[in-house]
Order: sequence, then C-alpha cells, then structure tokens
Amino acid sequence: MARNEQSGSYPAPILDRGHRSSAVPRLMLLAVILVVSASLFVIFKERIDQDIVLGLLGVLAMVGVFFLVSTVIGLVVIMPRSSGDPLAAAFLDSESDGIVITDPKGRVVYANRAYGAMTGVREASQIQTLETILSAHREATEVVYRLSNALRAGRSAKEEFRLTHPLNPKRAKGDEVRWYRLSVRVVPAFREAGGKQLNAWQLADITQERSDQERIFKELQYAIDYLDHAPAGFFSAGRDGEIFYINATLAEWLGLDLTRFQPGSLKLQELIAGDGVALINSVEPAGDMDRTASFDLDLLKHNGQLLPATLIHRVSPARDGAPGDSRTLVLSRFGDGDGASIAATAEMRFARFFNNTPMAIASVDRQGRILRPNAPFVRLFSEIITRDQMDRGALFEQVLHPGDRQAFGDALAAAADRQAHIPPVDSRHPLNEERHFRFYVSGLIEETGDDAEEAAIIYAVETTEQKALEVQMAQTQKMNAVGTLAGGIAHDFNNVLTAILLSADHLLMSMRPSDSGFADLMEIKRNSNRAAALVRQLLAFSRKQTMRPTVLSMVDVVGDLRMLLDRLTGTKVKLEIDYGRDLWPVRTDLGQFEQVIINLAVNARDAMPEGGTLTITLRNVSVEESMAYGYRGLVPAEYVMIEVADEGIGIAPEMLDKIFEPFFTTKDVGKGTGLGLSMVYGIVKQSGGYIYADSQVGSGTKFRLMLPRYVAQEQEDIYEMPADRSVVLPNGKSHGVEQAAIGKKAEPADLTGGSAVVLLVEDEEAVRRGGKRMLETRGYEVHEAESGAEALEIMQELGGAVDIVVSDVVMPEMDGPTLLRELRKDYPDLKFIFVSGYAEDAFARNLPAEAQFGFLAKPFSLKQLAVAVREMLDG
Repeated sequence: MARNEQSGSYPAPILDRGHRSSAVPRLMLLAVILVVSASLFVIFKERIDQDIVLGLLGVLAMVGVFFLVSTVIGLVVIMPRSSGDPLAAAFLDSESDGIVITDPKGRVVYANRAYGAMTGVREASQIQTLETILSAHREATEVVYRLSNALRAGRSAKEEFRLTHPLNPKRAKGDEVRWYRLSVRVVPAFREAGGKQLNAWQLADITQERSDQERIFKELQYAIDYLDHAPAGFFSAGRDGEIFYINATLAEWLGLDLTRFQPGSLKLQELIAGDGVALINSVEPAGDMDRTASFDLDLLKHNGQLLPATLIHRVSPARDGAPGDSRTLVLSRFGDGDGASIAATAEMRFARFFNNTPMAIASVDRQGRILRPNAPFVRLFSEIITRDQMDRGALFEQVLHPGDRQAFGDALAAAADRQAHIPPVDSRHPLNEERHFRFYVSGLIEETGDDAEEAAIIYAVETTEQKALEVQMAQTQKMNAVGTLAGGIAHDFNNVLTAILLSADHLLMSMRPSDSGFADLMEIKRNSNRAAALVRQLLAFSRKQTMRPTVLSMVDVVGDLRMLLDRLTGTKVKLEIDYGRDLWPVRTDLGQFEQVIINLAVNARDAMPEGGTLTITLRNVSVEESMAYGYRGLVPAEYVMIEVADEGIGIAPEMLDKIFEPFFTTKDVGKGTGLGLSMVYGIVKQSGGYIYADSQVGSGTKFRLMLPRYVAQEQEDIYEMPADRSVVLPNGKSHGVEQAAIGKKAEPADLTGGSAVVLLVEDEEAVRRGGKRMLETRGYEVHEAESGAEALEIMQELGGAVDIVVSDVVMPEMDGPTLLRELRKDYPDLKFIFVSGYAEDAFARNLPAEAQFGFLAKPFSLKQLAVAVREMLDG
C-alpha cells in the first residue's frame, strides 16, 4: 500500500468517528494544577522558607526538562494517536467498493473515500446513509428493505440491483444503466464504539462485470447454436452412462423433444441399440490421457426404429483413473450411399450386422489370440477380460474354464486345418461355475494363405438357463416316474390291505376279547392300519391321494394345531408363530395340510437335538414378491406363504435336491421311513402349491410353502369335510383332532341292510369276497361282478332291481366311471359309490359335472363300508 508522499501517512477516510482523543481534558487538568500551585505560592510566600521555595522550583524545573526531553524522544505523548489499526484503516479507505459503517441509531460512524466518490460527496458533513440515498430510487427500495431486515436479525446478506442512472450524477453518460451489488453485515462491538455493535454496508459498482457476463453468455449462446445446428449429431455422457447434453441435430434424427429433455434423464442404453453399449463402455482412457474410438452402430429412435450411425467416442479419465465423462460425435449413415463407395458401404453394413447380432462372435488367429470381438461378446465376457486386453491380443482361452481349454485347443486346430465338422465346446464360466457356455468354432473357408491373420471364427452362446431347465426336467421326470411307480404299488397294496382288514374284522366279530387269538387279530389290524398310513404317504407323493379341499384360513389351521405342536416338539424346542395380518384364504384339504405342518415340525425337532427355536411364519406374497424370490418353476401369482424354519444341523447341499424323494432320509437307520417329506411334497403339489427348501449346514433349514390365494367364484362346489380327521404322525401313530370345529355328521344308528339290494363290482377277488361277506352279515342282499361289463349283464338279469352299486374305479374291460355313465342312462336315480385308493378328483373329472355319487377310500374296514352304504341309502 503506497503512502502519501507529501504527508508521509496513510490516506485518511472522508469520515472517521471511530475514536475520541482524551488530550484536551488532560491539558485542562494540568492548567488547573499550575494555576492553583501559583496561587498558593503568592498567598503563602511570606510563610514559606526561602530554601524550600528554591528547592521546589528546582524540582519543577527538572520535571519540566524531563517532560520536554521525553516528549521529544516520544516517551510521553501529549496528543495520543487513534487506537485503531492504521493498516486496517488504510485498507478500508483504499477499497474500490464504497464502505459505510453506521451505529444502531443509523448515524454514520465511518465512510471511506470510495463511498464519497460513488455517492458524489466530498465533505464529511454531506455524508448520508445508503438507506437515505437509495430511498429516492424506486428500483432499490425493496432491496434496502430486505437487507435492513437481515441486519436487524443479525444476518449477513447481499443483493444486486439495477439503476437507470448512477448514484453520482457527475458520472452519468446519457441514459447509461448501472448495476450495483449491496452487501451488509454486522460488525462486532468494540470499546471505542461504546460496546455497541455496528452495521457495515458495502456498495460495489458491477456494471462492467455484468457487461462481461452478458458478453460471455451471448458467445456461449452462439456456440450452443452452432453446435445445435451442426450437420452432425453430438452428445456428452457421464461416467455412469447418463446423458447430460444432446444437440438439436441428433435430437431431430432420433425424434426427441429437446424442450422435455432433462440432463441425466436419458441413458446410453436407451440411445444405442442392442449390445452396442458394451462397446462404448469398453473404451477406457490410457492412463491420464483421453481415449478415442470409432464404432458403426445403430441408434434407437423415439418410435423404436433404428438409425445406422458412426460414433466417434472420446473418454476422459476421472481423478481415480477410471473412465470419466465422454463426448461423442454422431455421423448418420442413413441415405448417404450416393457419395460413398460400394466397398465402404458394404463394410459399414457388415459392422452394423456384426455388432447387432444376438450371438457373441469373435475371430481368433492360429495362436488363439482374440482379433475382432463384436458387442455381445464384449458384454458377455466383460467380467473376465477387458476391451484393452482384447486389443492387445489376449488369448481366447481366458474366457474358458481351465478344464475345457484342451478341448478348445483341439477345436481350434481342426478349424485351422479347415475341417468341416467341429464339435461344439461346452464350458463353464471361469469365475462362476454356475454359468455355462457353448462355443461353436468355425474355420475360414475362403482361400487364404498360411500367413492369414484370422484362423477361425467363434460363436458363443450362454446355456445357463438351458442347463438349469435340463436339470429341472430330469428331476421332474424322475419324480414323476417315482410317483407313478409309487401310485401303482399303493393301488395294488390297498387291495391287499382291504382284504386283510375285512378278514380281520370278520374274525373279530366271532371272537371275544378273552379268546387266545383276539390279541393277534388286533395286532394284525393295527399293523394293517400302519401300512395303510404308509400307502397314504405314497399316494400323497404321487398326488393321487383322496382329498376333500375346502376353503381355509391358515391362521385358524395353525392356531388350532399350536397345542399339539407344543407337545410334539418337546420342552427343548421353543415354538414361535407369526400369524401375519389379513391373510388370504386358501383351498386345500384340512386334514392333509395338518399332516404337512406336523411332519415339518417333527423334522425340525429332530434336527435340533440340543434344542432351539422353531419359527412358523404366515404372510401374503404378492405377484412382485413371488417374482423376486427367483424360485425355479414358481409361477408369478398371489400366494399365502407358510414358512417353517429351525435352527438345527441343516442339510448338506448334495442332499438338498433329494429330500422329497420317497424312502430318502437324512436320519439314522430306524429313525425314519423317508416318506414324511415326500408326503408333504405331494400334498402341497396336489393343492396347486409349491414347496422350496433352503438350508445351510450348522445354521438350520427353512421350508417355504406357497399355496395359491383362493378367489371365490359363483356357484362353486365346496366339498364337505371328511368324517375321519385323524392325523397320522410320522411314526405311524394316530392322533385325534377336535371334531366340533368341522361339524362332523353323526354316524347312522342302524347299519343293517334290511331288504336293500347291493351290486358289488370289484376285480380283486379277495376284496370282492370280503366285501360281500361283510355286507351280507349286515342283512344286505349282495350280487357281485368282477368287471363293469358283467355288472351291466347282472343289472339286466335283475331288471334294475338294485338299490345301490358299490364299484371299484380301475377295472379291466370297463372302468367304474364308464359303468356309472352306462347305468345312469337307464337308471338315472340309481345310487352309486366308488371305491378307490386314488384321489377322487383323479377320475371325477371324467364324469359329467352333475353326476352324483359317493366315495369310499381304500383301504377300508367293515364298519366304514357299512356306514358309507347306509348313509348313501338314507341320503
């Protein structure tokens, strides 16, 4: 900062009341002291000794001399200088902006010379506050009002305003418009101001700055206009592919409305067709240098059409060295064939087809180095190899699993030898063995020399989904084959069990409990019932078991089972149930589904020998959530999910795919039949649902049951609940379930036949003979037939004098449903009962919807047969 050369001091402000001098009071006090001292000498001169007077005068003379010398050397200051910092004062006064400081009452405390020059004031007495000066200008009154409010609130603020004339009229040049920036802030209190805070106003003339801004803005507008209407397209994108700018030419080509375009609202994936984005993203900067590449790709128009174009793409590095922002020049190839050569047009057309094909393609040389990959190839193997590595001649075997590289080498050698038939190479992803690929190696057939650059073209197809479907199909076929086998065995075994049960019942009727053979017969019947439970489990797996589906609420089903589950799981296992909220209804067989919950709970208990928590969770699953689970085979729909989770030992991954197979168990020998989960699988599948298992060794197992949401339909049949609701436990024992909740019908008091005539149709002689004997003991007149054709002949012989027909379903020559249709032609009111080990809906779908009949599941006892016949006759 330059000093004033004449005065040797810093320039002074036009007004500074920031301090007050205390020199005048001190001088007045000194004068008073001197006058009083002189008066005392005059009054008491006679009383004071002459020597004392001379001594006092000497002391005063010495003090005076000391004071003069001290004043000269600066030790004593008569007129003290201002306590403010001279550098700060000089800095404020040398500012080009006008600065004025006011006290809380609005009086000016300080104003620098720039303020006087800007307001046209030269004398301190003419200084006015900015509030007073700007109040005369209508354009600035609102600005001053807002800034004054900010000061009163103790805040700093600034605003810009425009005046049609300068504040200093002497600086006006015609109708010149001036721009000003006014800022305010609060100055902290200091001692010289009396401890009160001050307000600082700073006024800057920004007319030239505004002019520069307007000039730059106009130049930018001109540049944007030139870029917008250039004969080539242009766009810029961020590192994540979001487009920040697109010029009008490219927007017109693509049919985009620029007035609706917002930076970042459009992605590269929406602009470039096919897998061309993979090529764009493969361009990486070379260290701290930009990288430019050219591609012949197709752009996507707004209406879905393709626009062939050449893209000159430049990528700049970000601070971390990764690809940053990019700028791309777009040259349209549409309709420019007139001026292009045939060869150039063909090359561009080939590049377009090459990069837009849905198959990954790459050419390699004799050493297996990648030469020319297309866009799908770059995208498919981007996790393994980069575009830069490909450009530097990376080996193709890098995208192969190490175990499959020898097979690829043989295929490449065959291609170099121009072999016609080269077997495809199946391989896995080297970083993810769950992904599978198939590579087709094709040799070049054109006549090229041995030194030709390209030796083979390789086509790659990802077969992960295909492999998964093949595994799923094989598993499904195996399960269906086992189910068919299990169903067939169960059907024949049911006939055997029925004959055993009927014979045992017949013998028991003629014996007393005290007889020696009574206990053996009861043991035979007990084990026959256990065998019947195993048969039901086999039929459940084969989805041919007898079911009576009804509309149920899973909250009620699980709630009713809670006490039973508590007893079954024991004291070491803690049972927690989350019932969910507003659960949708489902349609399934109540008794069968209770078997499902019980089996899963018992399995969970056995998996936690040291105890743990068994959690049952019920909740609704929307269509979107069902898709998010990603389970194979699960059709997106609305489901009610029943999740059974334990904290047990878990299931090994190699066993997880086999747990639903019959007779497969992870338990020790003698501790399980291997039919529990197969039965669960069959019941869930027969109910139209799905079951999935997730498990980790040492962390527990989680079963998820997905039952489809039931939506009521008009005039829909609701099956009546079965009378027998005994639940068969995994150990073969039965546990009675509360009957009052399901409205079980009372058993007929009289089971005798009276004069009723029964036609018994059964191809199994032992069952037929046992059934006839049992019904005859109840007083029925029974006629028997071993096939449907024989039954029709007997009906003709009896002239239709039959009250009820009890028929098997599966028989040679003519099955049960066909027999029913034939008999109902002549005897529409004839009562009919089907007997079968298969599910009722397995054959009922082949009958007319209005067909009325009864049903009795095999194996059955004498009492069950008598009850079924009596109820049908009474009904």
